[in-house]
Amino acid sequence: MNPGIQKVEALDAGHFVRVEWEDGSESRYPCVWLRDNCQCPHCFLHSARARRLVFEDLDVNIVVKEVALADRKKISITWPDEHESEYEAEWLKKRCFSEEARAEMQEDLFLPERQYWGSDLQLPKIPFEEVMYNDESAYKWLCTLKKVGIVLLTGAAARQGELVKLGHRIGFLRLTFYGPTWQVQDKADANNVAYTTGKLCFHTDYPVLQHPPGVQLLHCIKQTAAGGESEVVDGFNVSNKLKKQNPQAYQILSSTAVDYTDVGVDYCDFAVQCKQKIIDVDSRGQTVRINYNNATRDTVFDIPAENVRPFYAALKEFNDLLNSSEHKFAYKLKPGDIVTFDNWRVLHGRQSYPSGSEVTRHLEGAYADWDVVMSRLRLLRKRVLNRD
Repeated sequence: MNPGIQKVEALDAGHFVRVEWEDGSESRYPCVWLRDNCQCPHCFLHSARARRLVFEDLDVNIVVKEVALADRKKISITWPDEHESEYEAEWLKKRCFSEEARAEMQEDLFLPERQYWGSDLQLPKIPFEEVMYNDESAYKWLCTLKKVGIVLLTGAAARQGELVKLGHRIGFLRLTFYGPTWQVQDKADANNVAYTTGKLCFHTDYPVLQHPPGVQLLHCIKQTAAGGESEVVDGFNVSNKLKKQNPQAYQILSSTAVDYTDVGVDYCDFAVQCKQKIIDVDSRGQTVRINYNNATRDTVFDIPAENVRPFYAALKEFNDLLNSSEHKFAYKLKPGDIVTFDNWRVLHGRQSYPSGSEVTRHLEGAYADWDVVMSRLRLLRKRVLNRD
């Protein structure tokens, strides 16, 4: 994008600057925003890409003294205190305040596109080694993870430590009370229901944390011959179905704060307590996170008694939708498989398997935060697509 500027002028007694582009479109920029985002070395530290201008020095009612078109690719502004600012055309165009331009910028920054799925999921698969050593494959992996919510990496070594390597490829893993990585296998006196051979119902991990891990990584090291099949369901798809099917149930689950608890000893001793809405929505009413783990849902429930049964009825309907054959997808991990999925969106479960005198099933697990994953995704995109 190399936009050219046709004309520039001050409007509204100098409170706005209007830019007319060579393609016939126009943009209007508030002067307080322009002054706040002056790119000169005094106001902006380019080595850190951070603002140096302190807010106390910003006049929120500022107007331009003079605005001029330096050339077709730049405008210059003189402020009442004689400070001068210059703004490149491409920089301005990207930050246009029109609804269309803002939507385009948000899409570029956050990649919000989602591909919903049910039992018809075509599980995306990418070789582990390609992700580790090829930027295009790593970029494809993270893009697909963001869009679809789940990707299977194949061909890793069937030993502990592969997730640490994958964590370094992203940036770093998330440390929790269960350690930097954790071993999913049948354990005596298990401090988590996952460390048993029993069936695991659909859940997201760690809703007991105020900021649950965004991405989960599970590496199959050993797999039982009978049972142990994995199941996943697209929680965003199901929450949308619930909203259409029973708006009142959706309203209850997206507004009721549920108590979660987790107490025990692992990486260290812990006593964690949190409140979460099972369906988290943003200001636009779009589902942004599912917080549902029946195992750690507390016996304490901080709502009026008369609201309890309606809550259970709403949760039962949501749970039934999660478990319907239309929505869930089943698969069985093989040694060397690493399933990576969006823990805010994809609920996962497991079929039971026979217990024995020896460990017959062993997965290593780890978490990463979406902030870390999206950071790597943006860097890879810049490198792969040769973006400035």
